[in-house]
Formats: sequence, C-alpha cells, structure tokens
Amino acid sequence: MGYLELPQPEPAPLARHHLATRNVYILDAHIDVFVWFGKKSSRLVRAAAVKLAQELFNMVSRPAHALVTRLQEGTETQVFKTYFLGWEEVIAVDFTRTAESVARTGADLASWAKQQETKTDLSALFVARQPAMCAAEARALADEWNEDLEAMEAFVLEGRFFVRLPDHELGLFYSHDCYVFLCRYVLPAEPDQENTENWGDGEVETDEGESATWVVYFWQGRKAPNMGWLTFTFGLERKFKQLCKRLDVVRTHQQQESLKFMAHFRQRFIIRDAKRNQPLEGGRPPVELFELRSNGSALCTRLIQIKADAAQLNSAFCYILNVPLEGSGDASSALVYVWVGSKSDPDSARLAEQIAEEKFNNPWVSLQVVTEGTEPDNFFWVALGGRKPYDTDADYLNYTRLFRCSNEKGYFTVSEKCTDFCQDDLADDDIMILDNGEQVFLWLGAKCSEVEIKLAYKSAQVYIQHMKTVQPERPRKLFLTLKDKESRRFTKCFHGWGEHKRPPE
Repeated sequence: MGYLELPQPEPAPLARHHLATRNVYILDAHIDVFVWFGKKSSRLVRAAAVKLAQELFNMVSRPAHALVTRLQEGTETQVFKTYFLGWEEVIAVDFTRTAESVARTGADLASWAKQQETKTDLSALFVARQPAMCAAEARALADEWNEDLEAMEAFVLEGRFFVRLPDHELGLFYSHDCYVFLCRYVLPAEPDQENTENWGDGEVETDEGESATWVVYFWQGRKAPNMGWLTFTFGLERKFKQLCKRLDVVRTHQQQESLKFMAHFRQRFIIRDAKRNQPLEGGRPPVELFELRSNGSALCTRLIQIKADAAQLNSAFCYILNVPLEGSGDASSALVYVWVGSKSDPDSARLAEQIAEEKFNNPWVSLQVVTEGTEPDNFFWVALGGRKPYDTDADYLNYTRLFRCSNEKGYFTVSEKCTDFCQDDLADDDIMILDNGEQVFLWLGAKCSEVEIKLAYKSAQVYIQHMKTVQPERPRKLFLTLKDKESRRFTKCFHGWGEHKRPPE
C-alpha cells in the first residue's frame, strides 16, 4: 500500500524557501512542536504527520505549556516565523513624506494608484445561461457513445478487494462504496490508417480495421473513504495495465460524473444513501424515498435517495417510495409506490415506472403507480410521516445558476459551474453565488477570507443589476446563507441534498 518518508533537511539555517507547498513539515522547537501543511499537500500525509508529531511530542519531557500547533501555508504565526532566517514581513515606510513631496520628485501617482487596483475577472456574470440540451440531441449523443462501447466490466470494493459486480446491480450505486468500470471502446479507423501495421501501446487493431481503447472509470460515493482509491491504485489498476500499457483512468465522484459515463447506463442511474450488503439495524429495512430528476439534459438523469419526508415532494417530479411490510417473514416484502407529480414530464413518469419494474419489483413486492392526489393514506402518507405542504412547481430549474468566487489564481475571479451541479460543488474555502430566478444567495464557506466576502458581495450586486436589464420581469433579491444553515429555498436547487461532507483533519 506504499509508505511515508520522513527525511530531515540539511542542518543549515532554516529558510522560508525550504517549505515546499506540496509537502508537510514537522518542526521540533525543543518546547513546542509545529506541523506545517502545504496548500497542495495530501490529506493522508497531513493526518499521518499529526499523529507522528504527537508521538514526537510525547517522546521528550516538555513544560506544561508546550503545545502541538498546526499551521496552514499562508497563516503562519510570528513565533513560527522566528525559527526561519530572513522571514521578515516588516515593510519600510517613510512617514515624513507626503503626496505633494512625492509628486515634486516627478513620480506619476495616478499610474501608481492604477497599478494598486485589485485585479478581478467578473466576465462569467455577464454570459448568458447555458441552454438545456434537447431530448433528441441527448439521445443522439448517448447512441453514439454506446455504439463505440464494446464491453464494460463492473467491480465493487468489498473489504480490501474489488470483486465483480452482479449484473442485476449494474446502475445501482451506494454512497458509501467505490466502483470500478473497465470499458473497451472500438473506434472506426481513419481511411489512411486502415493498413497501419504498428499500433501504439493500448490500441489493438481488429479484423475490420478498427482500433480498441480502454478506459477505467473509478466512481467514489460522497460518503466513501479515500482508501478505496488507494486500494485501486496499488491493486486493480496494476492488473489492468498488464493488459494495456496506455490505460486511461478517470476518477469521478458522486453526482459529478461525465455525460459519456452516464450515457452507458441509459438513464438507469440509482444512488442509495447506504452501504452495500450492510446488515440491517433492528432487522427491518427503513422506508426509502427516491427522487427522479435531470439537470440540463436527459443524460444527467439520476434517481437519488432522499429523506423520507412528505415535505420533500414536488409536483414537477416523479418519486419511488419503498415501504417495507411489518411482520412479513421475508425481508424483501414491501409496497413500492411510483408517485407521479401532476406537473411532471410524461417521459419521466414512464422512466420511473420502468426503473421501478426493473430494479425494485420482485415476487414479494406489490408495485403500484399513483398520481398526485390519489395516494392511499394507510401506507403512503404514514410512511412519509403524514401529509405536509410541499412544492408544486420547479420553474427554478429554468433559471438556476451556480457561480464560484475564488482567488486561487492570485486574483479574484468568478466562474460558473455547469448546469448539472451538486452539493459537493460548494467549495468550503470559497464563496458561491446561487441564482434560482427569484433569489440570489451568497453562500459563505467556513474557510473563506474577508477579502473574498467583500468582493463576492459586490459581485452579487453587479449580477443582480445586470439581470434587471436582461430579465426585468424577474427581479431578484439578495440573501446571505451560511454553511449548515441553508434554507429550503436554497437546498431545493440541489438534487439529493444531505449533510455536508466532513473531510478528515
């Protein structure tokens, strides 16, 4: 599984340039111990460094006030800086000079002031919203990609090993697990390459003059640990490379899949909020509610498990409700309802029925299709905790836009996420701007800076003024929302909203 190295720098005077942004350093100052994290360092290395620093701290007798201090790159304390030669941040200032005296020397103060202006890039706020892909175009793309796909083998991580995924589970994903898909694509050769004898590594010429390529997709659930990726990297990937040296590996996370990958499942993309083959608590399976929804294209159609609550319903979508039967001898005995909203698309209703028939139905299941307003009280509403008010339209899907405000390029920039955005696109160290057609939300990450907050606030105001000229019939109001404090008006724009991920320290 690999190992960690802990080399000691040369015993020369420490300098600031010794700290590389991709590494993690431990500084033992005889009394205190400092752990310095580079901005581009790995989380696994950070966790290992913290444990190692604690062991190093306990090896030597230290005063009672000694501490193990963690420092992020760019947030170093003054005490830490004193151990490095020449790490001075004091700026020499001549307070005796005035603007008039400087101007008499011939200096161009206007040019100097212009150079001090903060560089920003707000062009994304003025670009028109990306139009939705029509159904015909989505079908054409899916048919083209699936025509090139010759074979696909699926694997799932069980314990410490990847095992072959049963055929009946293809398209069924669990948010606590990791999956691997080995795809073989056969592409028609170019006319001038049909007689080529020497093919590069990773390509094989077939009898019809076609070239075959291999792509491995690694899918990680939003609640799955990163150990699955390491297991794949040091295990299954090496076996695949024995078949093909030029193996393309694509790592994707839940609800951030590419259109080509999703096209292979033909809209049968189901995500359960659980772990595969996990023993049931109390021996009885819970009530499950799934929402069928697509963002921007039919290729982005997913059936995601959400909280089993009547307030989660929406008349514009279709849902599948799985209600286990009490007192039945078989754990798979259940009532499965396909709930069709009054404003839902006919194609979505048809797809929901097909998925329920293929993935949820069995001889011990009673499958029923109910339209909005004809639900049975005894099982349907009781399973959802009783009748509650819910949304009756989803017009906001025609206006939703998500922008990211960041200074990672060295200056403030605003970039737009694709229409198929998800909850995990909310960056914890940045600020996001969400527009749902009526409200504009300024979402603050837990680690964003004050400078970003001020610039993002001004950017949101500029965006609202711009939309007044573009869509005067839909005035927007600006709202502030904090992480873990999001309202329903905010969360409904995200498919399958749940608890935020808690990354390891």
